[in-house]
Amino acid sequence: MTATTLELGLGPVLFYWTREDYAAFYSAAADWPVETVTLGESVCSRRRDMKLDDWLGIGRELAQSGKRVVLASQTLIESEADLRDLRRLCDNGEFTVEANDQSAVQRLVAAGLPFVAGAALNLYNPASLAVLARAGMQGWQAPVEMSRDDLTRLLADCRAQGLDAPCEVFAYGHLPLAWSSRCFTARRHQKPKDRCQFVCQQYPEGLALRSQESREVFTLNGIQTLSGACQDLCHELPTMAEMGVASARLSPRAEGMAEVVAAYDAARRGALPARDPLALVEAEVCDGYWFGRPGMDHSQTASPG
Repeated sequence: MTATTLELGLGPVLFYWTREDYAAFYSAAADWPVETVTLGESVCSRRRDMKLDDWLGIGRELAQSGKRVVLASQTLIESEADLRDLRRLCDNGEFTVEANDQSAVQRLVAAGLPFVAGAALNLYNPASLAVLARAGMQGWQAPVEMSRDDLTRLLADCRAQGLDAPCEVFAYGHLPLAWSSRCFTARRHQKPKDRCQFVCQQYPEGLALRSQESREVFTLNGIQTLSGACQDLCHELPTMAEMGVASARLSPRAEGMAEVVAAYDAARRGALPARDPLALVEAEVCDGYWFGRPGMDHSQTASPG
């Protein structure tokens, strides 16, 4: 199989930043070598600094810079107000929507609109992908815990059945693992969820949750639980291209994102230096799921299991 030309996609900001931070981040991102930028609040409806019109404004500016813009829907829908916001998002009339919940899928399918299937939809087999492809799915994200071998088989099965919707892999960032109706960050500050005073904005890269052995096991992000370590599949980009993966998703972080994008751009062009086996591995880096191991493992340190 001939390797595909791998694209880079910038995922939605998972953390709660200020309006000024969002503006500065996406102004810089307009010049980064990424093909797709996904915008919007996908975690918590109480994060109200940015309205849909604000995201649309940023999207238009990015589109003028040559980026493909996608709007992400909220992953956990909890109220009628959430559904009203979802309807407005799906009916935006300008940009494709990334559906992160079946409510979004239903709305988009009913309106006859194309969409991207987010990783939270948990698509593990060709039958599920075929159903959504017939309904208008134009691309999909592999579940974050899916291994390289399992995804290779799934993509091969999809090709055999004529399913050609491009697949995206979550390549960089804290892995989104779970969502809850309870806000863990508010709980940490002994505040009720409906009067949280937006304390998660104090943590632009989340709140680390450590084990008794002081290992960062999870990252708390309001109602969302992320991995403690940051997944980094930079050296796997050539393999992804050979597998037929269309895009590698990079999840935004508050610091150093331009350098991350530059490294991934170099990697997809074959210009990334080989790993130094004697170099110390950063404690916060993981890639275990990709290699069929516990997610917090790193391939340079984990023993075969």
